[in-house]
Amino acid sequence: MATKFNSSYTHGDILTERQCCVQNCSFVDHTSKINEYKTSVCSTYKKVKEYNSRPGENVLLSDRYTELLIVETHRKQREREEEIRCRGEHHQHVLKTRASDTYSRITVDQLFKPDGGGDVPKAVILQGHSGHGKSFTAQKIMYDWASGKVFEDLFHLVLHLKCKELNEISEAHSLMDLLSYCPSFTSETAEVLKDSKMKVLFLIDGFDELKFSFEKTSTVPLKDPFKEAPVEATLSALLKGLLLPKCFLLVTTRSTASDKLSKLLSDSQRFTDILGFTEEGVKEYFQRFFKEKLLAKKAFNCVRTNETLYTACFIPVICWIICTVFRDQEEGHTDITEKLQTTTSIFVHFVSTLLDHHCQGLSQPETLLRRLGQLAEGKLHEHTVLFDEKSLSEVFPDPSQATKYNPFLCKLFLKRPVKQEIMYSFMHLSFQEFFAALQYLMLENEEEALGKLQELFGNLAHFRPVVQFLFGLSNRDLYPHLKKQSWASIQAYLQEWLLSNLQYHKMQEDMLYILQCLYELHEEEFVRRAMGVWGEMKFVKILLTSTDCWVLLYCLQCCPTIRSLELHECKITAEKLRMLQPALSRCEELR
Repeated sequence: MATKFNSSYTHGDILTERQCCVQNCSFVDHTSKINEYKTSVCSTYKKVKEYNSRPGENVLLSDRYTELLIVETHRKQREREEEIRCRGEHHQHVLKTRASDTYSRITVDQLFKPDGGGDVPKAVILQGHSGHGKSFTAQKIMYDWASGKVFEDLFHLVLHLKCKELNEISEAHSLMDLLSYCPSFTSETAEVLKDSKMKVLFLIDGFDELKFSFEKTSTVPLKDPFKEAPVEATLSALLKGLLLPKCFLLVTTRSTASDKLSKLLSDSQRFTDILGFTEEGVKEYFQRFFKEKLLAKKAFNCVRTNETLYTACFIPVICWIICTVFRDQEEGHTDITEKLQTTTSIFVHFVSTLLDHHCQGLSQPETLLRRLGQLAEGKLHEHTVLFDEKSLSEVFPDPSQATKYNPFLCKLFLKRPVKQEIMYSFMHLSFQEFFAALQYLMLENEEEALGKLQELFGNLAHFRPVVQFLFGLSNRDLYPHLKKQSWASIQAYLQEWLLSNLQYHKMQEDMLYILQCLYELHEEEFVRRAMGVWGEMKFVKILLTSTDCWVLLYCLQCCPTIRSLELHECKITAEKLRMLQPALSRCEELR
């Protein structure tokens, strides 16, 4: 008969119970208890709660989860910079190259594979930036283990601790007390855990979200899983291998906390890094989300025409945002090929999502965004995508706090000849450009804002993407709670600059860029006014990409008529012509 589990038991009680089992030559079969636990885990984890889910409104995990690209090695500085700078299909090609690199790619079922020397790591770090799918992967591991698809022969038990929930515990807890927060964990599961023959994996999700510093050390090491202690001490002992030393650990974390985690874990550890989706992964995600093949293809093709959005789609949460926007438009009977949201609006959705769900403990989000903008702009002036702690301290009074509650910065470790250097970056150059633009809208002083804008336009060749984002952010409906006193002046300055360029600069490269700015602004009344300045549009011997055609379509549709449109040797394919077709009838003369 199983002994009822309670936290008053001591380590000695367990040994006595085991000794009695050995003396009686009895073998305890935990199969039924483990199967009950697995059944409960399957029921708990088969559905996922999305960011915008209402109470009780969940979706099947199988309808969302798509395999991520995970690598086992640290990339070099050149590789990091290439990933951050490249865009569109080139960016997807770089990730595909990483994926085909057999020495570094690793799949979930290989996380605990033996290394070259035949040793199995006791702890695995699964690092990833915010929105890259760490918690999603943790949920998938739980479900697949319980379903017999992964780790079936490696672990008898897999227990899931969510660090965000552990932050709420103020009183002292033993390890066994903490396990009561694991979904599906019961006294029956605890009985299985007592058996030293059981191979147990602790899946600790969101280490970076813990509020503990782990700097306090106890003179007496905590080794009893039933002894109550502060949560920080209990978790520290588990990570260090003092509690249940035979167990295995899989810990997810953002890059900003991976060094602190590595110092807590034993030497027998494996480092892995989630890079996000490959091109195939993006396609698969769209197919899973929409289910209808034609709709999935339609949405994916729309995104692929936009170089910046297509690049950002390697981040799973960006894919989710874009698919959600498209679905809402489809349900509202709005053709997604007519009302594709601007690049800026998708980036705003992304920032809002991360602020709401990945910034626990952040009290002043606007201050964070403003400082990120200052950092982003300063490094763009220096043509830099990687920056050191000194650069961080120039903008953030406390650099450690800048990364603790900041889901937008990434931390990386670069190997130098005799030391290791800590560097930081944004997820991608496009996000650095977005935050640089965002800070202008957040300036309180109107005179300062206009002065900085004049400097910006004085170096337009280098800051074109920033200006494009500025036009998008100046849309009156996009980000109303960031509209400061200087917003109206900035919008007026941007529109005056654009109208001036329409009248006096008719180089076709400039015309195309102005159309892109008009598209990001996405205010039909002003676009109609601006397009009225051009009686004719002529593009000769210039490659018009699918993105360019999309922009041209929007701007032409805002005009009642345009006298003349000429597209000569612009690589206009049948697909691009079909894209432009709805607006071509507005042209009095078409060449």
